[in-house]
Amino acid sequence: MKQKSILLVLALLSYLTGAAQVTNRQLPVAGDQLTLEECQQLAQENYPLLKRYNLIQQTTEYSLQNINRGYLPQLVFSGQATYQSDVATLPELLTNLLAQNGYAVKGLDKDQYRIALDLNQIIWDGGNLKAQKENVTAQGEIQTKQTDVDMYNIRERINNLYFGILLIEDKIRLNQDLQTLLQSNCDKLESMRQNGTAMQADVNAIRAEYLKTNQQLTELTSMRQSFQQMLTLFIGKQVTANTTLLKPNATLPISLENLRPELQMFDAQLQQTEAQRRLLNSGVRPRLSLFAQGFYGYPGYNMFEDMFNHDFSLNGLVGVRLSWNISKLYTHKNDKRKLVLAQNQIENAREVFLFNNQLQSTQEQEAIERYKKMMSEDDEIIQLRTSVRQAAEAKLKHGVIDVNNLLQEITRENQARTNQSSHEIEMLKHIYELRHTVNQ
Repeated sequence: MKQKSILLVLALLSYLTGAAQVTNRQLPVAGDQLTLEECQQLAQENYPLLKRYNLIQQTTEYSLQNINRGYLPQLVFSGQATYQSDVATLPELLTNLLAQNGYAVKGLDKDQYRIALDLNQIIWDGGNLKAQKENVTAQGEIQTKQTDVDMYNIRERINNLYFGILLIEDKIRLNQDLQTLLQSNCDKLESMRQNGTAMQADVNAIRAEYLKTNQQLTELTSMRQSFQQMLTLFIGKQVTANTTLLKPNATLPISLENLRPELQMFDAQLQQTEAQRRLLNSGVRPRLSLFAQGFYGYPGYNMFEDMFNHDFSLNGLVGVRLSWNISKLYTHKNDKRKLVLAQNQIENAREVFLFNNQLQSTQEQEAIERYKKMMSEDDEIIQLRTSVRQAAEAKLKHGVIDVNNLLQEITRENQARTNQSSHEIEMLKHIYELRHTVNQ
């Protein structure tokens, strides 16, 4: 089952069929040798997700620049034309008195026009702009840490491909050794048949087993090529049958301290909730600003003058404005409670991650010890199976057993060698899975 788990990656081939044709392009050819660490490094440098770091940085910079412009004077240009049902007028007594003295009061027109420019300069905003910048920076940090997590997960995919190729290559080597052994026995039986001490059926049985083994070699070669094509896509260099993938060292992590990037992402999320809390507090504070307004139109601020002369004029005013949106206090307490709940959810997610991570780490340590124990007996099993197979060859030569008995012993010896190779690769795979689990 462990061997099959490594080979499950082949399911990706149905999705990557079109992309796998990348090997037809002139990709850089990988060196004669590659290590697991080199493949992981090349995969991270070649993976398209790497571009996201620059995109996040640029987005954050633009957002901060926009917020900083909030300290600049805010200008609003407007124009309006209105018609109103009534306008301010002088008392009739005053109008008659002015008329007697030769002053004709026309009154204000009901159609009025204005082209205005309003200016507002923040003096103190309760820390709102500063809190906005902290929140944007925190958001960018979360996106960066999430990208770190996604990039880190590439290592696991490379591990599966790398160890999958190693396992297949060992199976190919053992398959070729088996073919050599079968061909040797087939030649011996053919000689015996010619001398009248063996039947053609015995030769045919060995020959059929040889052809079956050759079919398995064809299948293994195709699987290796598929894995190599997928590894080529990841690292951006062609991996072929001539490329040697070196077996990594069976080095356990120095410690089991968890250094996964997910923990840094949780810290970034907690920092964002603190930034949101400061932004929330700034929203209930008053704001102080300077303002100025100038407009050209009719009527102006001198309405009495405009009652006599219906001329357009320039008008302006400056002042200090204090504003306080008290309605935000209605929801302030509940908003703070929601932030506390968000922090609790992040802490809970961290605890769940650490629990699952520790559970996985324990399982991998147990698997490593299990394979070590099995490996300690593999050499002896192979020696015993080899001696039994050699004895069976001698018995067949003297007519004590038939060919089927010999084939059984050959198969058992080959299986013992396959198990030894599989145990070693599986142990190495679990060691690097453990290192991946704790990021050591």
